[in-house]
Amino acid sequence: MIFRTVISACAFVLLPAIALADPTGSYKVAGTSEDGSKYQGTVKVLRNGETYIVDWMIGKNESIGTGLGAKFSGDRFEMGPASDEDTAISVGYVSKENFGIAMYFEQPDGSWQGVWTYGGSEKVSSEIWTRE
Repeated sequence: MIFRTVISACAFVLLPAIALADPTGSYKVAGTSEDGSKYQGTVKVLRNGETYIVDWMIGKNESIGTGLGAKFSGDRFEMGPASDEDTAISVGYVSKENFGIAMYFEQPDGSWQGVWTYGGSEKVSSEIWTRE
């Protein structure tokens, strides 16, 4: 009986964290560009087979990306096909003006925090996604 209670308690604690791991969904975006200017917008993340489609709208500017999934497995980081267990995604994207790369990690509060840069840049910018 005690064993069942302990298992149930562990499941109760772990299930919310597991449920939040899936990066798919709609988010509000807040970021800082390399010049220090702030921006806001939206991003949608959809699973597309073994990859993610990531679609940003910042003002009237759209960027489209393809992402790969990643998660911790034991004591190591495991990269691979998109999964509802992913706690990180890596994205290559294109916009009207340029191309770039980005990396995002799930935070304890369920938001996703990341960094990005574009082709030819020497700087890194930051971004936070908060579920809508």
